[in-house]
Amino acid sequence: MDMDDLAWQAGNYRGIAPRTVGLLLEHGHLDLVAQVAVGRGEWICAEGAAEELCRAGDFGRALSVMEPFVVMGWRPALYAKAEILLRAGRRSQEVLELVRPEGSGRASATECRHLAEVLGKAGRVDEAIEVLVPHLDKSWILSVLVDITDGQGRDERVLELIAPLADRARQACGEERRDSAFSDAQELQARVLERAGRADEAIRILGQDIAGRRFLAQNTLIAYAELLARHGRLDELRELVGGQDPHSVLDVYAGALRRHGRVEEAEAVMRDAIAADDWVGYRAWLSSMLLAEGRLDDAIVVAEPGFGWYDCSNLLAPLVHPLLDRPEELLYLVEHPRVVPHYGHEEFQHWWRAWALAGLGRVDEAITVAGLDRPWTDPRIVKADLLKRAGRLDDAADELRALGTIKAREELCEILVLQGRADEAIAVHPTVAEQRAAEPKPEPVPLGDNGYSLKPPL
Repeated sequence: MDMDDLAWQAGNYRGIAPRTVGLLLEHGHLDLVAQVAVGRGEWICAEGAAEELCRAGDFGRALSVMEPFVVMGWRPALYAKAEILLRAGRRSQEVLELVRPEGSGRASATECRHLAEVLGKAGRVDEAIEVLVPHLDKSWILSVLVDITDGQGRDERVLELIAPLADRARQACGEERRDSAFSDAQELQARVLERAGRADEAIRILGQDIAGRRFLAQNTLIAYAELLARHGRLDELRELVGGQDPHSVLDVYAGALRRHGRVEEAEAVMRDAIAADDWVGYRAWLSSMLLAEGRLDDAIVVAEPGFGWYDCSNLLAPLVHPLLDRPEELLYLVEHPRVVPHYGHEEFQHWWRAWALAGLGRVDEAITVAGLDRPWTDPRIVKADLLKRAGRLDDAADELRALGTIKAREELCEILVLQGRADEAIAVHPTVAEQRAAEPKPEPVPLGDNGYSLKPPL
């Protein structure tokens, strides 16, 4: 394990993947995950084990899992150790020494963000705010400021800092300039006003911005609609839909109606919108609502006219995903005579139909439907996945063992965990070194005598 390996793991979610770590923990293999973290230098295992140990109140062992990474100076590990110490109730000064930026120069925005988060959790909120102040020209830092001060009694101070930035956003819009650094300042200002118990003021200020079209991003319009919905201002929300871009906010209005028990009215609103403007987003929302109400046939009828559109997957996917664990209904959907995806999207129907068939135990049909001759898939891994979906874990494991590739071993690890053979699963899973060695190497670029590439530009 070295810093380069750790950076590669964290940046590519390699080593034992988060999903597999979660599966191991779910099946009660915390000790094994902790052992792998320390013994094999697996960062994702270390994060998962430390979090689980903290939940159990075993902070000492959580620290021991993190320590090998801390010793190396891996900054994410330093932040993780600081978090563990705070949860254990340790003194804030000890914690802060771990995360203070190195060097005497001005710290980066990322370093200040981590330091501010730790300060906030240590109860030193005023210091946290001041750490962030020099970086408030970055919208993501402004969001951090709002997050770490939530419930800390500092809303007035935060509003003082946000107000000039929100005004700059309004001014930029009025001058027809775009300044993305402040594009969310107005909605953040409204959010802080709302949580400070000043929702009417938030609605008034943001409402004036919307009415005057003094906002830089559609997210601000959506945030205003959601603010109205949260406070039951349905009449104002209806007027907003009529005066602004309904593609952005009609679903917020319909959703608010549904949450208030006015399901038929929500359906009527969306059907009227479809009749006036047959937009894919309206059909996707309404079909999803009908499916949630248990009306699968009606949902299909609503979505069907758009299945010939280029972006038909936006209509199919919201229906398919809730049915992935309900293979009989999923098969009914994808085999419905009206479901004919547009060219270029046929593979979605093939995969979904294969998953449904496998879930029903019809593996041979599923394998045929999946089209295993496609060049971008390894047919044996696809076959193993379908066998797993059918509950035939032994057959899936045999398929992957025979293949023996890095990817096959990663998939086999999960199956062995499901079979209750966690130790064997870890032994089978490729090491980080093996994963890195199997990564495709970029082709070397030939250089001329002057050091410039001889490769012609694209």
